[in-house]
Amino acid sequence: MQRYSRLNNLVGWLVFAVATITYLLTLEPTASFWDCGEFIACSYKLLVPHPPGAPTFLLLGRLFSLFSFGDVTKVAVLVNALSALSSSFTVLFLFWTITMLAKKLVLHRPGMHDDRTLEPTTGQSLLILGSGVVGALALTFSDSFWFNAVEAEVYAMSSLCTAAVVWLMLKWENRADEYDSDKWLILIAYVMGLSIGVHLLNLLAIPALGLVYYFRRHATPTWMGGFVTLVISSIIVGLILVGIIPGLPSIAGWFEVLFVNSFGLPFNSGLIFFLLIFFGLLWFGFRYSRQRGSRLLNTALLSLVFILIGYSSYLIIPIRSSFLPTINENTPNDVLSFVSYLKREQYGDRPLLYGPQFNAQPISQTEGAPRYVRGKDKYEIAEHRLETNYNDADKVLLPRLYSPDPGHIQQYQKWGVNVRQVEDPATGQPSYAKPTMGENLGFLFRYQMGHMFWRYFLWNFVGRDSDVQQAGVLWPTEKSANLPERVADSMARNNFFAIPLLLGLVGLFFHVRRDGPNALMVGFLFLFTGIAIVIYLNQPPIEPRERDYTFAGATYAFAIWIGLGVLGLADLLKAALKADGARGGVAVALGLLAPVLMAAQGWDDHDRSDRYNSVDSAKNLLNSLQPNAILFTNGDNDTFPLWYAQEVEGVRTDVRVAVLSYLNTDWYIDQMKRPSYKSAPLPISMEHAVYQQGTNDYLPYVENPSVKDVDLKQFMQLVEQNSPLLQVATQSGRPLMSFPTRKFFLPIDTTAVKQLGLIPADRRSQLVGRMEWDMGRGAIEKKNLVILDMLATNNWQRPIYFSSTVNSQDFMNLQPYFQLEGLAYRILPLKDPNYDPRSGQEGYVEKQLMYDIMMKRFAFRNLDRADIFYDENNLRFPANYRDKFYRLAQAYVDAGDKVKAKEVMDYCFKVMPDKSIPYDYYVPQFVVPLSAVGETQKANEIMDTMTNRAQLALLYYTTAPEGSLFDLEIQLNLLTLQSVYRAAEQIGDRARATKALNLLQQYYPQQGG
Repeated sequence: MQRYSRLNNLVGWLVFAVATITYLLTLEPTASFWDCGEFIACSYKLLVPHPPGAPTFLLLGRLFSLFSFGDVTKVAVLVNALSALSSSFTVLFLFWTITMLAKKLVLHRPGMHDDRTLEPTTGQSLLILGSGVVGALALTFSDSFWFNAVEAEVYAMSSLCTAAVVWLMLKWENRADEYDSDKWLILIAYVMGLSIGVHLLNLLAIPALGLVYYFRRHATPTWMGGFVTLVISSIIVGLILVGIIPGLPSIAGWFEVLFVNSFGLPFNSGLIFFLLIFFGLLWFGFRYSRQRGSRLLNTALLSLVFILIGYSSYLIIPIRSSFLPTINENTPNDVLSFVSYLKREQYGDRPLLYGPQFNAQPISQTEGAPRYVRGKDKYEIAEHRLETNYNDADKVLLPRLYSPDPGHIQQYQKWGVNVRQVEDPATGQPSYAKPTMGENLGFLFRYQMGHMFWRYFLWNFVGRDSDVQQAGVLWPTEKSANLPERVADSMARNNFFAIPLLLGLVGLFFHVRRDGPNALMVGFLFLFTGIAIVIYLNQPPIEPRERDYTFAGATYAFAIWIGLGVLGLADLLKAALKADGARGGVAVALGLLAPVLMAAQGWDDHDRSDRYNSVDSAKNLLNSLQPNAILFTNGDNDTFPLWYAQEVEGVRTDVRVAVLSYLNTDWYIDQMKRPSYKSAPLPISMEHAVYQQGTNDYLPYVENPSVKDVDLKQFMQLVEQNSPLLQVATQSGRPLMSFPTRKFFLPIDTTAVKQLGLIPADRRSQLVGRMEWDMGRGAIEKKNLVILDMLATNNWQRPIYFSSTVNSQDFMNLQPYFQLEGLAYRILPLKDPNYDPRSGQEGYVEKQLMYDIMMKRFAFRNLDRADIFYDENNLRFPANYRDKFYRLAQAYVDAGDKVKAKEVMDYCFKVMPDKSIPYDYYVPQFVVPLSAVGETQKANEIMDTMTNRAQLALLYYTTAPEGSLFDLEIQLNLLTLQSVYRAAEQIGDRARATKALNLLQQYYPQQGG
């Protein structure tokens, strides 16, 4: 036994080493897009990220960041390495899990029992360990798991928690007859408690672990017993998800409000009373279990305690929040706001088992539970959450077609929903016909399960078409002819020839046939971390990015069967090879084809080792701005890399980043009114009562014909005074502030502005004494109100910018007063006389300033390297760069400076050549300035390249079976042809213009216009 045990440990650690080396070699050296920048920043300084937080991850990330020893440029790679090591340990625990299951099969000892004393032969050991190697390496090189392993996200650590509890449960199963075996169950409870501070996905392993417990404790298990076990296990999951995570803090909050508001006691007295009661009940429970000699009750209580000990990592959230750090989302610094944070209330909710569909018309709104905020000496009601009520006839079981968003309703049609407009008999207004239950379930199976789960699953074990959003599965029989370059040349186009899938299916059938109880355990692990998540998430018909990372648990579970597939191959080889050693060697060699192929195909698109685009884009945006600037951004990719750059590397901490979506909340506006590093508070004049949640969330446009235009400063004063002049009645009886005209103006003290030195010499004539604009909106949201307040209050003391990636609807038609500076638009009291809203080109180009920013301040590290994979997300910012280079080059051409124009364009195509960053739909714009400076050959090459690519792409997407899913790709290629056509027309190239026009006419009708 000692020999096999040593081999099992040795080979396991060797597999761990392979995984670790792989992930460290392909690790992203800095903060990648999406949530990674936020997590790295919050780990480094223990800040408060978006709900529901990940305190366990943050604490470990902080520990890893300490090894930077003050070199802030190493912090990101160290926190990324936390994910890499989490993934490596997941692979290690998976290896040991597979070998435990394989040993039962090889030694013909299926089921639940202690087999530690059984010593396999050399041939059997080879087969057992080989199956572990194959399965573990298959997970190592699987697409979704590898993606999570090389960036600072929570899914790698969540997978580790899942792998650890499964391995621990099998360790318990081997020791269940020992007097102290329950310590393994308590350790599992502690790991699950810790996992709550990472991600809740780990809790979905509980039903599978419950089956192991049932089969091990019952010598003659029954189907009914198994079903009851699953029900009880599911209840346990629900109790943790609802009863413990938000439930205990919610009860504590109830006591707190009661004791402070009703009994007049000090703050936190109710919380202390709740803790005394709770710990008293625990003490009574332990005392009772000892008196009754109930081992089950005692173990259950100990498990609860250890879950709570692990869950206690969440105390870092209110503790750190109370110090008002620079990132403090939702400000959960007391028990009531902490409950809201845990429940993710800012994101709203989706119907799960019963609710309305998209056609449902609200019949009323009722006030729900109050939201309390801490006042001076008691908790005050900030607002009552409104609950929308619908007719029971509009509700269905398992509502999948729930979203009334017009974009979502349009997308539903692609998945078999017959969206029909009808007249509502009650109101006479147009409405949508009620979807049938068949359409509802069809969307569940075709989109939510088929497209958003099984497609991702097959990406990992069959092949992936490309990195284009909505990319399908690359089947072995798929033809590769006539593919657009964006698909054919994508490093993410990986073909595994379905070998991992087939091997896993062999393992699945072999496992079911030889060891039903353990196969059932793995099966329910796959089911609950796959299909159950699909049901729970209830995803809308379009997502901003691919969500395959959500199903890492199902990938892990199937990798177990890939490993056991080696045993299935060995069983098939029995007739040809009698010797255990030879048969095991051949089976292992055949099985290794799967992970080897996965590694060979996946290395180039998972290697991020030289990719700096995300952080460079953040630094470039910050370096576009003047000192002490205010920058309005979108969320996610537009903000989180900026947070990383400022919080970790200390880049441009004089700039205050203001996230527009967060400016709709009172807690974020409060934060913006406090200083941050070198940034003074934002110039917001409104008091908290004016913008607190539930107050001035939006102001509707209610026309007053007697008011032609309104002075912005006077308007803001009326809003702050809650003036009756702006109030309108609502159905609820509560008055609402409004605005009487869309036309606003802001008087400018031109003398003061001139003294500030804001005006470039060549724009002095453009200074206006009064800024005028038409809001062009039906309502002003709170974020717009904040911007207007700052414009009225700032008096041009601080530069105010919009990121150029912000939705133009948030510009409030201020574009005539924009000046383009790098990647941002600055608002100035200077009106561009040549501004044309139809051109789509915002902001006056101040050439020398733009030249200094784009050519001297910006970094474009490795964007010229064709060997680095830049996926769809990484290609968006380079497109933005090219657009700004074009604007600068064209400005020089218009000014007659062709030398500078050529220099700018040469530099643009040098740092971002087509070979590494393929031409995007902005590039045809360069044709006119290139022709103007004599670069006709380059201009022709761009037009020919873009036309040919668009032609091939449009043919592919409009004839593909699922071509309707690629609306964005089709639209981008049509925009490219439009741009080529306009450019060719401008330079008088009739042949190329005609070709582009013919293609446009060919494909535009297919788009309905």
